[in-house]
Amino acid sequence: MRKRPVSLLTAMAAAALLVSGCGGSATRDDAAQAAGPAAEGFPVTVANCGVKTTYQRPPQRAVSLNQHATEVLLALGLEKSMVGTAYLDDRILPEYQEAYDGIEVIAEQYPSFEALLAAEPDLAYGGFASTFDEKEGRGRAALSKAGINSYLNIEECPTGPVTMAAMDREIRNVARIFGVPDRAEQQLRKLHGTLEAVEDKLAGAKPVEVFVYDSGDKTAFTAGGAGVGNEMIKRAGGVNLFADLDKAFGDVSFEQVAERMPEVVVIYDYGDQTVEDKKRFLLANPALKDVPAIKNRRFAVLPLSSTVLGVRVPSGVESLARQIHPERFK
Repeated sequence: MRKRPVSLLTAMAAAALLVSGCGGSATRDDAAQAAGPAAEGFPVTVANCGVKTTYQRPPQRAVSLNQHATEVLLALGLEKSMVGTAYLDDRILPEYQEAYDGIEVIAEQYPSFEALLAAEPDLAYGGFASTFDEKEGRGRAALSKAGINSYLNIEECPTGPVTMAAMDREIRNVARIFGVPDRAEQQLRKLHGTLEAVEDKLAGAKPVEVFVYDSGDKTAFTAGGAGVGNEMIKRAGGVNLFADLDKAFGDVSFEQVAERMPEVVVIYDYGDQTVEDKKRFLLANPALKDVPAIKNRRFAVLPLSSTVLGVRVPSGVESLARQIHPERFK
């Protein structure tokens, strides 16, 4: 990977305005004016998780960090505007594989700040708050100082319940930044078509009580009510038994799980622990022996990549609905 010349780093840092990670503003107006007039339809200003950024033209050298960020960009046909990507949790969706193969993978997980600079990006798009970890040197203020704009998936800074409206905003925001709003509408028509088809199939179905098992042996790390996973369960004809947990994810005791008596356990599939390992652990847990889902061995499985705010959410809803209401999809 090429290193960014020190002279370019210095010039871009001087052109950028320093922002705070919790409420500043980042613009590249000085550098953009030196480069020429704003592109058609620009400037565009986007407020994102406390950082307001003005774009004089669409990014040309974007880097995506986390799978759902990568797939949003590819769904919008923006691979030619990408110079790097990092951190997959799952295989890339087949329809985006060819485009993905043409983009450099700059790190298997998160790149160092130096590796990120070496890609010479003009935008870093992150899926999780950990993308822009200040302790690791990748804070949004540090990126801005180096002349790199940043955007964070809005599930990481919700202003209310994370519903499908948040999915729409995420895709529209990214499309606005790149000057392709029509592509967002085309993509959203497709995604909402999937959701509407599921809704039709489930009309009148009795909701199934669900417990999400992400991980954990001493306690259960589960989906709370403040993430898109909770909305997905509702859309799939279920009730999240820990929707009263006021965050996207959190720990509960296995005794609490037993008290709520879920009918189905939804396992999030990722990492080194396989789905079968998770099933064996739950089936052998003495605290859960009287839980209907365990007694009846009723499990559903979703890849973690489908349970975060991005283009996989509607297909994840359909997959979950098919598993907990199979009679509706015969």
